[in-house]
Amino acid sequence: MEPLQIAEKIKQAFPGEVAGTSSFRDQVSVHLKKDRLYDVCLMLREDPELDFDYLVDVCGVDYLGKKTPRFEAVYHMYSMTHKHFIRLRVHVPEEDPVVRSVVPIWQGANWHERECFDMLGIRFEGHPDLRRVLLPEDWEGHPLRKDYPVEGFSGEEDWHGYTEVVELSRKLKEFEWGN
Repeated sequence: MEPLQIAEKIKQAFPGEVAGTSSFRDQVSVHLKKDRLYDVCLMLREDPELDFDYLVDVCGVDYLGKKTPRFEAVYHMYSMTHKHFIRLRVHVPEEDPVVRSVVPIWQGANWHERECFDMLGIRFEGHPDLRRVLLPEDWEGHPLRKDYPVEGFSGEEDWHGYTEVVELSRKLKEFEWGN
């Protein structure tokens, strides 16, 4: 099935929930209202004609100053059986950056959603363990937001765990290879 046919099938199954479709370099994106994301994903997974059995990635986009709503959650899916690909895009408002988790549909979404939360601050309602995955738990802010300070991290005055990491690094130095 061609990607545009898949997009049309989504439109027919969820009338009024598809905000539009777009295509770039033969990759089709379906723009959805966020309230029905979970239901659309469930259909894509369970419909034998579609069988999207592999969630390739979940990522986020920050459109600060470019468009409203500010954020977007993007889901890339692939069917190993039918060898077709589709992308879902969901607008996420800055005031309430929450989307329902798709971990119950694809267990692999667990780490992707955690990374998106960690880097952009988009929360995934119903996620079994939504906590930081790349940064320390006590880190403040979300580094992929366009309003995150460009100076970056400057030492212990910014993050109180800095001295602990430096001390641990010194202790583990004896286990480095190539010295």
